[in-house]
Amino acid sequence: MPELPEVEVTRISFAERIAGARIEALRMGKPLRWPLGVDAQAVCGQHVRAVRRRGKYLLLDLDDGLLLLHLGMSGSLNFAPQQPPAGAHDHMDLVTDRGTLRLHDPRRFGAVVWAPSEDSPQARKLLGHLGVEPLNGGFDAMAFHAALRKRSAPVKQVLLAGDIVVGVGNIYASEALFLAGIRPMLAASKISRPRALRLHAAIIDVLSRAVRQGGSSLRDFVSAEGKTGYFQLEAAVYGRAGQPCRVCTTPIRSMVQGQRTTFYCPTCQKN
Repeated sequence: MPELPEVEVTRISFAERIAGARIEALRMGKPLRWPLGVDAQAVCGQHVRAVRRRGKYLLLDLDDGLLLLHLGMSGSLNFAPQQPPAGAHDHMDLVTDRGTLRLHDPRRFGAVVWAPSEDSPQARKLLGHLGVEPLNGGFDAMAFHAALRKRSAPVKQVLLAGDIVVGVGNIYASEALFLAGIRPMLAASKISRPRALRLHAAIIDVLSRAVRQGGSSLRDFVSAEGKTGYFQLEAAVYGRAGQPCRVCTTPIRSMVQGQRTTFYCPTCQKN
């Protein structure tokens, strides 16, 4: 699943090129997770003012309202001056005078939803439960520790929930917990202030590095320019079960938490 870094890399790869573009057509293919919520003709003639990100959602600000895009489990966007004929897994073409933005989503768990504003019920239903953004300067370390103290669930599960800090998905939660030296199974409420501050810094560090590396292309992720990511090549624990820890050489272990695979070093990460 594309996580926050992959979504941010996608945004960066086409945001400037589409900003100011006039929409000529919006063509929707097979139904996605939620309906568009407006007649596709209603966005024609409008301009894409900017492309923002909130968690794993991309927000395309229009003259009137906005489009919220989610890549789902396997989706990707491509923005090009010309697109080939749409295939069986191409479910949206946003045609503009600067190129066509295409959503390719084999599993159809993605979404394209129109909302009149970010404060509207349509947008709040999708965005209202999201936690603090970790990369925009509003992620406060002390508030993060205070929120962890209220949760008895394993810290990795708390991070994945996304209501304290948004976008720390499975790959990056494992990596941040390794960097902070914290076992994924440890109850969030038992994390001391110094360790919470280390985890706070590790989350920012890991996500920032992942964005700089173009995200993680574990399966088929590519940016809107068709470029793959390279963060997976420097992962410390994720996907490395049985391999030696890069720090202490202890074999990396894996386990299942909440139906997601967790990777950790039993020596470097403490309860």
